[in-house]
Amino acid sequence: MSAEKGLIRLWSGDAPYADKSPDQNPPTLKPFEAEGAQVAVVVCPGGAYFFKADHEGDPIAERLRAGGVSGYVLDYRVRPCHPLAPLADALRAIRAVRAMGYRYVGILGFSAGGNLICNAATHWDDGDPASEDPLERLSSRPDFFVPCYPVVSFTQFPHLGSVENLLGEAVDDHAQRRYFSAELNVNAQTPPAFIWHTANDGAVPVENSLLLAGALSRAGVCFELHVYPDGPHGIGLGEDNPEARNWPEECLRFIRRVCPL
Repeated sequence: MSAEKGLIRLWSGDAPYADKSPDQNPPTLKPFEAEGAQVAVVVCPGGAYFFKADHEGDPIAERLRAGGVSGYVLDYRVRPCHPLAPLADALRAIRAVRAMGYRYVGILGFSAGGNLICNAATHWDDGDPASEDPLERLSSRPDFFVPCYPVVSFTQFPHLGSVENLLGEAVDDHAQRRYFSAELNVNAQTPPAFIWHTANDGAVPVENSLLLAGALSRAGVCFELHVYPDGPHGIGLGEDNPEARNWPEECLRFIRRVCPL
């Protein structure tokens, strides 16, 4: 299926927690398939769990496709929704893309989408072999993840808008804040990561990426961390930034290294 042939619905019926977001479209994937690709990436735009930024969706998938990697832009649920709804969408997206026959499936996200993919990388499961749903029998573990100026932590240097939008009335629930703080949930089974941030990000402090890198290092997980000296939050491809504009090619090199063909 190509992007022109339409969207891929993640569930044939209601998605989990659908009653908490009745006015939102069903979660979908928009495909940007690279011919002959054996690697695919689920792309999660940012937007503080309140919206999804257009420049962090289709243009990113197009750049991946130009590099020989298929991209699938995830339209995940945002506020108002159950706190676990976006994660359910991301994990289901990984299973759905895996079912297409790719050898490797990764996940990439920006800002709050970066928080979402970090959660997917730390709260995946091996699948349920007894499930009546064939997709649910597949692993939701991404083969790699790419947090881009991510909201990693809900407990240290948090982006309060993302925390409030996702948790709603549970914003002061410490257990939930810890659950969605990837640096507290990394372990040796966490997949490899390519992380990038700008040092003077005024919305999501760079300490978020530093916390994640430190946790991956302590767990012995392969990662790359790129901190570019200058640039505002939300620069996407960074085409106008003389330092950060190289991140897509650096990322593609990382993907080729951790996904040997």
